[in-house]
Amino acid sequence: MQIIEATELKQRMVSEKINLIDVRQPEEHAEFNIGGILLPLGNIMSMQIEEIEDLRDKEVICYCRSGQRSMQAAMMLETMGFTNVKNLAGGMMGWQ
Repeated sequence: MQIIEATELKQRMVSEKINLIDVRQPEEHAEFNIGGILLPLGNIMSMQIEEIEDLRDKEVICYCRSGQRSMQAAMMLETMGFTNVKNLAGGMMGWQ
């Protein structure tokens, strides 16, 4: 798993389509999000990842509130065969 800083992600989002996965809870996602697919950590841990199966060989960036849950999610996705997973350093707190 690699780490990506918020500044780099913001720059890339201007000109690229980025595969973002928000691993927070629905209420957190509703409060503020940056356009990621909502897939809570619990779903990833129980291997309920059908909606992102086609991203196995693509870059995927996970984020949460602080970067801790998304780090767990990123590691879990790697064990499931995802080949290019990154964690947003600092999560949404670092983004804002």
